[in-house]
Amino acid sequence: MPLKAISAPAIDGNIDDDGWEIVEWGGDFTQRDPVENAPPTEQTQFKIIYDEKNLYVAIRCFDAEPDGIVKRLSRRDGFEGDRITIMFDSNVDLQTAFAFTITAAGVKGDEVVTQNGNNWDPSWNPIWYVKTATDERGWTAEMRIPLSQLRFGKNREQVWGLQLSRMYFRNNERSEWQFFPRNAPGWISEAGKLYGLIGLQQQKQLEIQPYVVTSLETYEEEQGNPFMDGSDTELNGGIDGKVGITNDLTLDFTVNPDFGQVEADPSAIALDGFQIFFEEQRPFFVENKNIFDYRISNTIAGNTEGTDNIFYSRRIGRSPQASPNVHEGEYAEQPEKTTILGAAKFSGKTRNGWSIGVLESVTSKEYARISNDGERREELIEPLTNYFVGRLQKDFNKRNSYIGGIFTATNRGDLSENLDFLHRSAYSGGLDFKHQWKDRTWYTAGNLIMSAVSGSAKAIKRTQGNIARLYQRVDATYTEVDTTRTTLAGHGGNLQLGKARGNLNFEGGVTWRSPGLELNDVGFLRKSDYITHYAWGGYRITKPFSIFRMVRFNYNHWSSWDFGGAHNELKFNTNSHAQFKNNWYLGTGLTVQPRRYSNTALRGGPKLKLPDGVSYWVYVDSDARKKLRYGFEFSFATGQEKAYDVDEYSAYLIYQPVNALKISLEPSYEINRDKLQFVENIQTTDGIRYLNAEIAQRTLSASLRVNYTINPNLTIQYWGQPFISRGRYSGFKHIVNPRGGNFEDRFYAYAPGEVSYDEADNTYVVDEGANGAADYSFKNPDFSVVQFRSNLVLRWEYIPGSELYLVWSQGIAQPGNPRDKLFTALDRNILGAQPRNIFLIKATYRFVL
Repeated sequence: MPLKAISAPAIDGNIDDDGWEIVEWGGDFTQRDPVENAPPTEQTQFKIIYDEKNLYVAIRCFDAEPDGIVKRLSRRDGFEGDRITIMFDSNVDLQTAFAFTITAAGVKGDEVVTQNGNNWDPSWNPIWYVKTATDERGWTAEMRIPLSQLRFGKNREQVWGLQLSRMYFRNNERSEWQFFPRNAPGWISEAGKLYGLIGLQQQKQLEIQPYVVTSLETYEEEQGNPFMDGSDTELNGGIDGKVGITNDLTLDFTVNPDFGQVEADPSAIALDGFQIFFEEQRPFFVENKNIFDYRISNTIAGNTEGTDNIFYSRRIGRSPQASPNVHEGEYAEQPEKTTILGAAKFSGKTRNGWSIGVLESVTSKEYARISNDGERREELIEPLTNYFVGRLQKDFNKRNSYIGGIFTATNRGDLSENLDFLHRSAYSGGLDFKHQWKDRTWYTAGNLIMSAVSGSAKAIKRTQGNIARLYQRVDATYTEVDTTRTTLAGHGGNLQLGKARGNLNFEGGVTWRSPGLELNDVGFLRKSDYITHYAWGGYRITKPFSIFRMVRFNYNHWSSWDFGGAHNELKFNTNSHAQFKNNWYLGTGLTVQPRRYSNTALRGGPKLKLPDGVSYWVYVDSDARKKLRYGFEFSFATGQEKAYDVDEYSAYLIYQPVNALKISLEPSYEINRDKLQFVENIQTTDGIRYLNAEIAQRTLSASLRVNYTINPNLTIQYWGQPFISRGRYSGFKHIVNPRGGNFEDRFYAYAPGEVSYDEADNTYVVDEGANGAADYSFKNPDFSVVQFRSNLVLRWEYIPGSELYLVWSQGIAQPGNPRDKLFTALDRNILGAQPRNIFLIKATYRFVL
């Protein structure tokens, strides 16, 4: 198996074509879950044949009770109900593969699999064809996969890696064609072999996909504002393309891309001053993102700044970074996003083990339009910017090792005076490696990164003072702000050693970021100036026993220093997870923090000793096979001397009354009480007052999703999320002894007569000593953020690769009254407000040439 087809079978789901008779059935699957190496409840058979252009796969999934086959509908990559996945390691690198999934309902899924099966990327959407059918012996599937969608070598006779995996949904049972133990280090390296591929001809892709989009936006009219007349319309177009330079390497390009159908980011608010990481959702950047991925701390031990990455594609097309200079009586209109004029991505993996990725993108100048009593002018708020990313990796040592590198460059055009806070240029680079030995049981891995940014003295001063580094920290002896600098450089990296095979595994290492490291022009860096040692150990019981199907136990610890040698943090964690024989899940964890110092809590002030803390959490998930399934998670954190308490409650409810309809609701509620919440640094005649307060914050949100699948190619999806976060401040104080041993010794709490509230100006006035003379004042920090975001999308893939979208997006974002209760804020600011609506029609057509 396989053999070259005499005649191509019709792809109708019924395996009765004569063309299938030239090859015997393969099969003899083995159960992997829940009982390893046991016979499956139902067997599975398959055939593979090919011709000059296509690979054909026939699959028979036996089922003694065909009426019990679960045929849940979803859109592409839904992976619901009975299904089977076939995986081809056509590069034969034991690390990457192409996976095709088909459900009994006829829904298809496709993923690029990397990291030896530890990373599955569903953004890959090749063109292929599949049909399913049901008969008295079970269900069947037929696939036609064009060879142009796969990557393989030039050898006359080829041997690919092959694996098939079946989910027998009623028993939550997984069986594999090539058995491999659950405690193996990966999936792809354990695959079987596909022989008989003789004379395959490499195919070159050439696909062009133009699009046209028309939109109508409605909103509340603002009297006197010429830019807010109640509605806007727009007609736009662009083109996406894919060119196979070789069978291994592909050039993707886009001109004036549109991402109007992409779901909005979930609402979030951060009081610690650090930026929030959001996942990339835009199709052009999501596809093949694994090749450009360069996470600095890619570790099993969590909470190790794992989102830090040299390349963060959301920087491309971000919101303009400057604001227009608007005078009294003027109105301004500015774009929400920077226009991507064009982008190209050259990527792939060659047969001899070279992974190559090159991305080039240009974003346009963006202007704010300003109106003053009918007179118009424009002001530049984002410069012309070029982004470049180059990535290279090479496998060796029989695919058990690799070494690679990455380089990024951001260059901005002429920066006007109001944009000279930006870097003119930003460069970063890195080297990474991984070595595995003893049948991939043991591994060591690491990376080294460096960065350099340049710009005006104003821009580099801003970078030095950013919360990620805070060179101006008053008690730091190893950093200081240099107002004359026009460049800044830094370094970082990660080194680790681990064991991946067997039931008892571990990983330990060290990761660091120097104070001068800066990646945020085209990467993501949350903070710098630390060296952290981390360790993880885990033990898993994979064989069912007693009431359990599976049990895992984990241990983690972290210990962190800054570059001045101060030991700032020590944390210990243990957690455990269990799956029961009734397919419910239970997990719990405990974290102890006996040492907590923060270089950033006072935003440039001295290092602050934070209260030691303990946190714990528990979650429960019901049987995912049921039409009604639900779960909840509770977490609680408390600080020494009751200095803080954070309680979080979240739940989900999923109901699928019929195969075509799925409804889910995910509410969450958080209570945050902190007696040392930063407010402001105030310069007084007696020095700086590092003002803090006690905050009582409540955050309520809920995500509602409704998916209706008319057929696998025609779906209607709704997502909506109300979000309310309210914070009230009291108990104002300023820091006097930031490292005091007792919590109460670290601050001076103002007496009632020392702080008064001026309602007319919405400010607090401080009279230290209550002598009748005001010393300073500050704005009332209370806040109430109220938002509602939603998307209603009808998606029709009218022919493979070509789509029609009808989209209705709705949004409300405005400040509320911090004195209101949460549900009052919901009523006044969401239910009682006029939303901004966007109606969009987008059509694409994919030409395969």
